[in-house]
Amino acid sequence: MYALIVDPDAPGSLRLGTAGEPEPEPHQLLLDVHHISLNRGEVAFAGQRPAGTVHGYDAAGVVVRAAPDGSGPAAGTRVAAFGAGAWAQLMAVDGAAVAEVPGQVDLADAAALPMAGVTALRTLRTRDILGRRVLITGAAGGVGRYAVQLAALGGAHVIASVGSRARGEGLAELGAHEVVVGLEGVDRPVDLILDNVGGPQLTAAWRLLAPGGSVQNIGWASGEPAVFEPYSLFSIGPAKTMSTFGDVREFGPDLATLLGFAAAGRLSPEVGWRGPWDRVGEAARALLERRVAGKAVLDVAAPA
Repeated sequence: MYALIVDPDAPGSLRLGTAGEPEPEPHQLLLDVHHISLNRGEVAFAGQRPAGTVHGYDAAGVVVRAAPDGSGPAAGTRVAAFGAGAWAQLMAVDGAAVAEVPGQVDLADAAALPMAGVTALRTLRTRDILGRRVLITGAAGGVGRYAVQLAALGGAHVIASVGSRARGEGLAELGAHEVVVGLEGVDRPVDLILDNVGGPQLTAAWRLLAPGGSVQNIGWASGEPAVFEPYSLFSIGPAKTMSTFGDVREFGPDLATLLGFAAAGRLSPEVGWRGPWDRVGEAARALLERRVAGKAVLDVAAPA
């Protein structure tokens, strides 16, 4: 089969090549992949994986063979999926890591949801956000744009932080009550921070956190270290917390929630770049250079 495989000598360390077809385990179904989506971190660190690895985690397509143990949907079902080896014509994926795509949702849009959408959903669920002030850094990216929408749906006062005014375009329409460059103008405490940037901005954001608030570390787009001054993590009152996100278990139910929102017109998939998968190098550069608002989606097809 054709697949996007790791090649340290290729632009972005990825190229369209061939790989052996996957052999599903009893709890896995076989998916005919129609569309995939790229996440910036996957692209940035592709070169660290062994050469020849079929890369990627986000896909959407049609089930060609159901899981032998009976878990997951039947053959012929349109699904979105999350799992290793997604960027290929065929994907073996756990039945618990897929969700049926409603008829109102395009498969290309569905492919944009798994990693970024579920990350946004699960980090927002870490506390009650109704009426709370939620700060989302790196809000123009894939996770950020979903987080803005979901936080607004949850009744939060949403502050979207971006790297430039141009990157902030469209975020107010998605539900952001404030759109700021960096942390400029944020002068009141916030209850929850979804941080996609890291570095010095993380340490500055920590100082804005209200007693009892929390920071969810999702990404580190700055590539810079975060240096906290002595005792700066200490505060009087209810404890402030900082956590990392890495829960990738049983994506199916949460993915179904997101697809339901999309079908109802309450969540925009935010596809900012789309093209055939032989243009992966172009898509990767656009992501790394932050020229994509939201997600990059590639259409899977055999080369002509």
